[in-house]
Amino acid sequence: MKILPQEIIAHKRDGLVLSRAEIESFVAGVVSGEFKDYQSSALLMAIVLQGMTPEETGCLTEAMMRSGRIVELPEVTSPKVDKHSTGGVGDKVSLILAPLVAACGLCVPMMSGRGLGHTGGTLDKLEAIPGFSTELSDAAYRQQLQDIHQAMIGQSADMVPADRKLYALRDVTATVESIPLICGSILSKKLAEGIDALVLDVKFGHGAFMPTEARGRELAEALVAISASMGKPTSALLTRMEQPLGRMIGNSLEVIEAIDCLRGEGPEDLMEVTYALCAEMLVLGGIHSTQEDAMDALRGAIQSGAALEGFRELVQAQGGDPRVVDDYQRLPLCEFSCDVGPEIKEAQYVSGLDARSFGEAACLLGAGRVSTDSVIDPAVGLELLKKVGDRVQPGEAIVRIHYRDEESRAAAEARLRAAIHLSSEPPLVLPLVVDRIKP
Repeated sequence: MKILPQEIIAHKRDGLVLSRAEIESFVAGVVSGEFKDYQSSALLMAIVLQGMTPEETGCLTEAMMRSGRIVELPEVTSPKVDKHSTGGVGDKVSLILAPLVAACGLCVPMMSGRGLGHTGGTLDKLEAIPGFSTELSDAAYRQQLQDIHQAMIGQSADMVPADRKLYALRDVTATVESIPLICGSILSKKLAEGIDALVLDVKFGHGAFMPTEARGRELAEALVAISASMGKPTSALLTRMEQPLGRMIGNSLEVIEAIDCLRGEGPEDLMEVTYALCAEMLVLGGIHSTQEDAMDALRGAIQSGAALEGFRELVQAQGGDPRVVDDYQRLPLCEFSCDVGPEIKEAQYVSGLDARSFGEAACLLGAGRVSTDSVIDPAVGLELLKKVGDRVQPGEAIVRIHYRDEESRAAAEARLRAAIHLSSEPPLVLPLVVDRIKP
């Protein structure tokens, strides 16, 4: 019997539990167009207000996943493990992680996204490398995974089309924050990749999608439970995003910092998160049985140069200029830069660098998107000369702005000055990795 859209909307509006048939009808209707945008928006709002049970969320995730092509990779014999981050400022972990764990024996079929708002996107960073293509044919993608055990691509049109339509509606109807809808969006894409296991980086704080630890933990637990219920070994790390991760914000600048990390010269906070996620992937993928053994292997891959060579191979395989690994001047870079520091008469400590404001300042320069059709400038960005806990002397700068024009520089500087906080006493610097969430 046909289920009418208004019946499904009314059921959720009244707080009832939707059946599998109702959820599958909704997702199929979204893809076919039978569910009109105003009807889909009404149901999305009802879900935000009434919530969904874990069973409903699992059904939604599976229906979205099955709305398009599901990749299977039987020809790839190495364990296939991916990582997903809920987004942050200066988060270039994926660029380091993929070649690093590939050098340790995993295969990483990574489908990434673009930045929107104050958070950056992996695809935008990779495309700062001249010639790098994030679009591969299915045959090229499969061959690359067999040859170098890593690929970093965007979502193809025939994979999870339900998410593409629903996310566009959520973005303009104030229905993004619902945890069931977030779970469906993230997991439907990741589980359609043909992976064996999944590691999640769920961030919370001023620069994250989830503002508090409690909300971040709630999302992490939901993601892990739903993914595990669908037969995929999954774990999540709960990580702080109060200040930018690492020292670079902006696409070319973050590529440079990622390469520095693969050389063994990365900032401590960025490597703390990267190593933790990589070790989790190696254990979940069965390459190592303990976190300690995994960490030893990861450090060895960097010290030997294998991880850096893996990044070079990734760039070359996807049409990019591999010479950027040795010559950063081949990346788009800005001609102009200026330093910003506080007007103080005696030494103080950096007590806070509001991550969201730093991300917004980078967007004002042109490093990110303020709308879906914004054109990104890969050269512009910010360089943190000091981090939280560092001592600042009179006349010292905290951040360097890489800019194209005076108007954008002035707007970014104003945002940055309001985002920098100082104290006379050293602040408490907390670990970035707060907890590990397992089924």
